[in-house]
Amino acid sequence: MPRVLIAGCGYVGQAAADLFHAAGWTVEGWTRSAESAARLSTKPYAVREVDISQHAQVAQHAGMFDAVIHCASSSGGDSEMYRQVYLDGARNLLEILPKSKTLFTSSTSVYAQRDGLWVTEESETKPIRETSRLLLEAERAVLGRGGTVARLAGIYGPGRSALLSKFLAETAILDPENDRFVNQVHRHDIASALFILLSRETEDAKIYNVVDDQPILQSECYHWLVQRLNRPLPPIGRSTQQRKRGDSNKRVSNAQLHSLGWTPQYPTFAEAMEKSILASFL
Repeated sequence: MPRVLIAGCGYVGQAAADLFHAAGWTVEGWTRSAESAARLSTKPYAVREVDISQHAQVAQHAGMFDAVIHCASSSGGDSEMYRQVYLDGARNLLEILPKSKTLFTSSTSVYAQRDGLWVTEESETKPIRETSRLLLEAERAVLGRGGTVARLAGIYGPGRSALLSKFLAETAILDPENDRFVNQVHRHDIASALFILLSRETEDAKIYNVVDDQPILQSECYHWLVQRLNRPLPPIGRSTQQRKRGDSNKRVSNAQLHSLGWTPQYPTFAEAMEKSILASFL
């Protein structure tokens, strides 16, 4: 029975851990927070408090794992937090668990394109933000050891949707002069992608975009919510809000992941909202 370490048993990590456990894998989850470890103590797999940015802690708790998924979160931290969680964390896991297959969850924010065109895994990555540059450095460390990188689009799912939260809080703004494509992916579709990537018999030092099938303009998202919830349109104006993923505007292709047999359960914004997300907010 294969053993997998979920290094970062948070919003995405829990979904992945549950899926791997249900498929018969032996699962161990790590979380930086003692509170999270206690809350997850009822899970049918072990969850430990381990900070992967701390070499000694990783060495102390390291066991024999066939695969490691580095999906820890910076929890919205600054560049120093990114360095600790993503770069130092990746280096520690690679050094201490060199025989394990390694899968690193990065971000499509490394694509800084602003022309609204399609990008693939071969497209240029020249991010403006230091946080995304640190993700690229962590990617290089993982790929250099033969690991796999999954670049995740904006994550949403039950209880989590940045667009819906802004819409319901009436802080959303329609900015016709700065409309952009939104690339998103449901947490359960991320988990299924990670499962496919680690279940293959062969491992390749390769990058895969993990995103749903239909990039959608931000304005179209808000118009859909207006019709579905029978609420007024957000005001039209110039958005001054700081975007977590910067000011990029692109459509991210998932064709390479589809070629492995992955099919998202929630392929579009509307399907994800109707079947999974809206009910958790309303």
